[in-house]
Amino acid sequence: MIWQTECTLSLLARHYRTLFRTCARCSALDVGKKLHASIVTTGLVTCQNTFLRNAILNMYAACGSVLYARKVFDEIPLSYKDTVDWTTLMGCYARGGFPLDGLNLFVHMRKSDVLIDEYTMVVVFLASAKMGCEQFGIQGHGCMVKMGFSSSIKACNAVMDMYVKCGLIDKTRRIFSEMGEKSVVSWTVVLGGVVKWEGFENARLLFDKMPERNEVAWTVMIAAYIENGLTKEAFGLLREMLFESGFELNFVTLSSLLSACAQSGNVLVGKWVHVIDDAFRVFLVMPRRNVITWNAMLSGLAMQGKGDMVLDLFGQMIREVKPDDVTFTAILSACSHSGLVDQGRHLFYSLESTYGIKPSIEHYSCVVDLLGRAGHLEEAESIIRRMTIPPNEVVLGSLLGSCSFHKNLELGECLIKELVQMYPNNTEYHVLLSNMYSLAGRNDKANYIRVVLRSRGVRKVPGISSIYVGGQIHCFSAGDKLHPQSEEIYMMLDEMIRKIRLAGYAPDTTCEKFSGSNDGDYYGYDQEEKEQALFSHSEKLAVCFGLISTQAGMPLYIFKNLRICQDCHSAMKVVSKVYNREIVIRDRNRFHRFKLGSCSCFDYW
Repeated sequence: MIWQTECTLSLLARHYRTLFRTCARCSALDVGKKLHASIVTTGLVTCQNTFLRNAILNMYAACGSVLYARKVFDEIPLSYKDTVDWTTLMGCYARGGFPLDGLNLFVHMRKSDVLIDEYTMVVVFLASAKMGCEQFGIQGHGCMVKMGFSSSIKACNAVMDMYVKCGLIDKTRRIFSEMGEKSVVSWTVVLGGVVKWEGFENARLLFDKMPERNEVAWTVMIAAYIENGLTKEAFGLLREMLFESGFELNFVTLSSLLSACAQSGNVLVGKWVHVIDDAFRVFLVMPRRNVITWNAMLSGLAMQGKGDMVLDLFGQMIREVKPDDVTFTAILSACSHSGLVDQGRHLFYSLESTYGIKPSIEHYSCVVDLLGRAGHLEEAESIIRRMTIPPNEVVLGSLLGSCSFHKNLELGECLIKELVQMYPNNTEYHVLLSNMYSLAGRNDKANYIRVVLRSRGVRKVPGISSIYVGGQIHCFSAGDKLHPQSEEIYMMLDEMIRKIRLAGYAPDTTCEKFSGSNDGDYYGYDQEEKEQALFSHSEKLAVCFGLISTQAGMPLYIFKNLRICQDCHSAMKVVSKVYNREIVIRDRNRFHRFKLGSCSCFDYW
């Protein structure tokens, strides 16, 4: 009888473990909870050697239920916890928006003398990447080497991915070069890092060297071309992927291309891929939409300033899939670009309490930008001072930009001191502070900073505007006269300025600021010289080229590597009305659609 009872319990436990594994694969959290309740009610969960709690832990972790996973983990006797259990909970923390808790668990795991394996190290690097914490990642790398996992392809791929996300591409390349055996994933991780940190030219060189390419590698390269406005190259690579290499346009590739087309504003490739003219319509009819697809669509709409649409879509999204930290980055960004201060503020403060996600550095950056743009500088600063993780350059720089816009010199000076301590080699903020002094009439301080920067050979990053006409990319910088049609462009510029002035445009010479060049003292310029410098800004030259190179009424699409200045923004509104043209400018921050004298950003950017 005892043997029969033990045999029955063993079979029943095995059956339950199978059911829990099925729930984990299908993310069937509700069913898993009912199964959990049934074995608690019957007392089966307390039986020895059934390992049911281990299976339940895996189920909750796979479903992303962090709190339940932790509770079950704590109920498992220490002697029954193995490396898999510790690693499973660490992964649940990292993927569920609690990477610091995951790293703390790893420390506790080491102190408890639990053996670690290559999968443990993979999760450590995932959590470090989620936090953007290169210090912990570097320590984890040392641990990986010490424990003898340097030959593990999975661990090496994970540590390279971590370094890529932390911006340490040199370390990524070093690990890659030292790997004895490389998988296609290894090559693809490095390719993604090179695209992000070195540019698509170097990425193409690496892409051409790849002994094997998967769909991800092709997608990364095509998306890079799209995002840089190189439609012809993207089109050619996409054709090669589909018709010569035999790959299909699968779900993952489609989602990535949707995101790239939406964020770059490049509708030409989008039309070819989907045989329609609107990525949003494609999204609506997609038969299957996971969190990646939703995030891609939300991010694209956020870049276009469609905040209300993003919030409406979010309401639909949470009925289909569980949002993650990327989702809330997109929504907070949308609120920032659309001036939806109350909605963005409410969402940020309810991240942890409602959605169980600890604010990441990206979330802090977005909410600081949101509040700063709206003039709530004290609240933005208060959030920074209460951050549970150290603020980075993006967070502080965002608030500094808002201080410049709202002319808050006192706070701006404090932020500069912090930024200089953190990033002594970045002089962009000195340039911004100099311009703030200039606009405040404190020319002595402004000139002092300029003298110091010039003595160090510092020059402002030049603004470049590009326009796609006739199958080619045409690039312009301020005052550029190198284009073959330069004479016609400047003739059109004179005509355009004359017409828009008659229509109400007034040059804003406060937008012509320090550039870091050695062309004399800014204060020596007279009003006319300042205006002439304004008129030859890169986006104005690009528009003039578009006006003389395309048929009347055709829309113009322009890419700008920096934020569009106030004067060019005002000018473009008038140009769109005078010439009856839709002008789309994608600057560093967002889209601007100028039509009939107004902009899609409603002058909020």
